[in-house]
Amino acid sequence: MNALPLPPSGCFDGLAHLYAVRAYFEDTDLSGVVYHANYLRWFERARSDMLRLLHVDQRGAQEAGEGAYAVAEMTIRYAAPARLDDDVLIETRIEELGAASIRLVQAAFRRASVEKGAVQKGALLTQASVRVGFVAPDGRPRRQPAQWRATFAQFLAGTIPASIDLSPNQPGTP
Repeated sequence: MNALPLPPSGCFDGLAHLYAVRAYFEDTDLSGVVYHANYLRWFERARSDMLRLLHVDQRGAQEAGEGAYAVAEMTIRYAAPARLDDDVLIETRIEELGAASIRLVQAAFRRASVEKGAVQKGALLTQASVRVGFVAPDGRPRRQPAQWRATFAQFLAGTIPASIDLSPNQPGTP
């Protein structure tokens, strides 16, 4: 074996971060339908990996005593159920950037594919609007680190610095 598998990190398609998950038995209820709270877990994973790809070091900020992101507000709409073994695509878009928070729109789609170089999404399963706020260790709102805000602003403007590779990790690379 030449390389170990890497954890999923998703990838960017324009201004959208795409993250794939599969509905496992543990995600479902007795009828084989994905339990509603599992979408929140999938959305959290997708947000975290999007930030990781943008070099937003959440762990470093937390360990340095700067603070961490916390979900401040969320509205969610369930459109159709995901079922056992469904391939699900989570799409995350930054909708609004503030000094201390970011509003994102996240959606889960069934069975996405790529046709002629373009992502073709299946049926909409769930959509959420999420505002995450940066909070100090004492829980009070705090401005996001300036470098993070600059990265988000550049991303939204389509001018990400060359030091940030928006492509997905390839097997055998860190």
